[in-house]
Amino acid sequence: MSVRPRIALTCGEPAGIGPDIIATLASRMTWPADMVVIGDPDVLASRAKRLGLNLRLRPYQPHEAVRPCRAGEIFIDAVDCPAPVIAGQLNVQNAKAVLQTLDRATQGCLKGEFAAMVTAPLHKGIINDAGIPFTGHTEYLAELTRAPLPVMLLLAGRLRVALATTHLPLKAVSEAITYQGLQQVITILAHDLERRFGIPNPRILVCGLNPHAGEGGHLGREEIDTIIPVIRDLQQQGFNVTGPLPADTLFTPRHLETTDAVLAMFHDQGLPVLKYAGFGQAVNITLGLPIIRTSVDHGTALDLAGTGMADTGSMSTAIQLALEITQRQVMAL
Repeated sequence: MSVRPRIALTCGEPAGIGPDIIATLASRMTWPADMVVIGDPDVLASRAKRLGLNLRLRPYQPHEAVRPCRAGEIFIDAVDCPAPVIAGQLNVQNAKAVLQTLDRATQGCLKGEFAAMVTAPLHKGIINDAGIPFTGHTEYLAELTRAPLPVMLLLAGRLRVALATTHLPLKAVSEAITYQGLQQVITILAHDLERRFGIPNPRILVCGLNPHAGEGGHLGREEIDTIIPVIRDLQQQGFNVTGPLPADTLFTPRHLETTDAVLAMFHDQGLPVLKYAGFGQAVNITLGLPIIRTSVDHGTALDLAGTGMADTGSMSTAIQLALEITQRQVMAL
């Protein structure tokens, strides 16, 4: 890897706002890193033209030390879409190309070519419609990197919310919360808060699964049978973990002001609070991977693609976080 770190940016769903926000940021900003977009150069160029942006794409040469990009320039590593791309209109023929951008960025990170990857939003439905089973970035990247258990963490300012389970139907959540799985999630969360964010002995608050954290077993036994034993055993090992607490009172200033992270039991228990606190500026980071991956907090917004109305805030923050984590780990060596 060069003295300047290289960060891979995947364009996500080509018909969505991924190309818009990347082209917009590239036309206005410079970063202390070489930003390499992985996607279709024709899509990026045409979207920039449609938005009235002055953007120059520079072909990426992996093994060459080159002049850093100026504002209005960005490196492009081409992964072409096989079918024409129309802003706002999904096409199943381009689904495989979307996954190829993830494959390319991930392999580059694993080989040390890229210091981190930042992902624009993709559309899960169109990938599944193409006949490719796909539940999300988190699970897909875990499979590519052979990570046994990925942990989704979202940040909005000082608020950090991790998930014990990710993209599951609500009826499957209880069965998915096991002693071993929950212990692994909390261990990874604590480890990566220290390694990625430089927080020694992080304080973690754990939500209960049921209303009122089970009400002593009257509203469910998951807390008594699984969550409390995990917390008790981790406390004995020295982890700074507390709970289970009712989710409806945990997310209040009294609890959050001295907390480094909250662990929610399922997707829609924790993320609505976080997105209310900072939607458009929040960042998604996947913990438990051997690589650094951050992402935006929003979807493809097909109705905004090509309109110039897409908000770049979350992508800008995701890039900045990837750079901060990269720099922190370099300094720790």
